[in-house]
Amino acid sequence: MNTTSVSIALERYDRHIPFFMGTVALPENLDLIPLEVAVGPMPGRRDGMDRHGRMFNEHAFDICEQSLASYIMAKSRGLPFSATPVFPRRLFSQSQIFVNVDADIEAPHDLIGKKVGVWSFQNTLCVLLKGDLKREYGVRWADIHWYAQNRELIPWEPRAGLSIQGIAGGKDLGRMLIEGELDAILHPEPPPEILKRTDRVRRLFPDSRAVAQRYFEKNGYFPIMHVLSFRQDVVDREPWLPPAIIDVWEDAKVQADAFYDDPGFLQLAFGRSEYEQQRETMGADLFPSGLAANRDYLARFIDDMVDQELIDRRIGVETLFHESTWAT
Repeated sequence: MNTTSVSIALERYDRHIPFFMGTVALPENLDLIPLEVAVGPMPGRRDGMDRHGRMFNEHAFDICEQSLASYIMAKSRGLPFSATPVFPRRLFSQSQIFVNVDADIEAPHDLIGKKVGVWSFQNTLCVLLKGDLKREYGVRWADIHWYAQNRELIPWEPRAGLSIQGIAGGKDLGRMLIEGELDAILHPEPPPEILKRTDRVRRLFPDSRAVAQRYFEKNGYFPIMHVLSFRQDVVDREPWLPPAIIDVWEDAKVQADAFYDDPGFLQLAFGRSEYEQQRETMGADLFPSGLAANRDYLARFIDDMVDQELIDRRIGVETLFHESTWAT
């Protein structure tokens, strides 16, 4: 039997530990090479950084944990990528937005007219926040002044009238927030310094967990940040891979779930209690794979991308994924 060897670039989440340990169950004809690659300049990643950029610009990996929003933009332009409906990273926007204590921001509507820093305008968390502001809080995202720290992964030009500026000189979003150059920031991995400077920075939602819980109960999903994408030539050559990788990732998730059977697995003293409470209030699987379980959220997210003028037309959810996964 011929063996197919493919690389897969991932972040080091708990559900990816089995990949790096080599304990995931693989088809007999698959040799999977896991690479630990960060998105930004984060220390200690074995195989480097700039995962998203290296996939889009260099086609550096066979399979890649990729930004959902930028992937959708790439597909809308016919770029040579495909995907399987596996979503390794999810976040609530309500937990990731921080404000300067002097900015006079107490509620989402107070963001109108303010300077808000983001990773990039097309960053998936930023797309989610803009959609949430409009849908959940009645705040027009276009009424906010956006400041983007990083270049856009997929080249894109905003229309005249949108207030979007790049941050020059390598300035750091966290430092700008502390010093009052920005009124608020949204960040997928908040700079440690802002978490320490409670004298200068606080979360927009003081009890962000309760707010996110209500959001979950209302909408029924944990918002998707990343998708597993493939180079198109890989799936053209090996069309069996996308559904096979669903099974592999689900096996890794089951193994990771079992880690928490040990109450001493985490450095958090009450981590097991937190785990049990989450399962009781939010269900046993916050990371479902497959098209059926995620279709409604993806359709909503695509609508938000059209509204935010990141794509010029609505595209079908199925078109994001390899046809071998449409029945999942």
